[in-house]
Amino acid sequence: MNADQLYTQFDPVFFEKTRLSMMTLLHQEGVVSFNRFKLLLGTSDGAVYGHIKKLLHAEYVHQKKEIAGDKIQTVYSLTAPGRRLFRQYLEFLESILQQEREGSKNAR
Repeated sequence: MNADQLYTQFDPVFFEKTRLSMMTLLHQEGVVSFNRFKLLLGTSDGAVYGHIKKLLHAEYVHQKKEIAGDKIQTVYSLTAPGRRLFRQYLEFLESILQQEREGSKNAR
């Protein structure tokens, strides 16, 4: 795999640091609230909103309102295309790790 493939294999909406972090959190937790994103990412409302908006537009993330105690909160989850893309990303990382393992064995 050449260097160009590393950077162009994934959609830039997905393959941006904060959005990739959001997708990772969604993959791990299943459902994440707006406020939890803000807390875990250590960023502002505007930044979370801007990144979520891009993920929603790309149809990687689904948004819904739910009642939490006496308040309404917005929560997010991965869509089927979002889950599929994240699995492809994990497979990509696994292939790099496998190449590294094989290279280490051959170097002995």
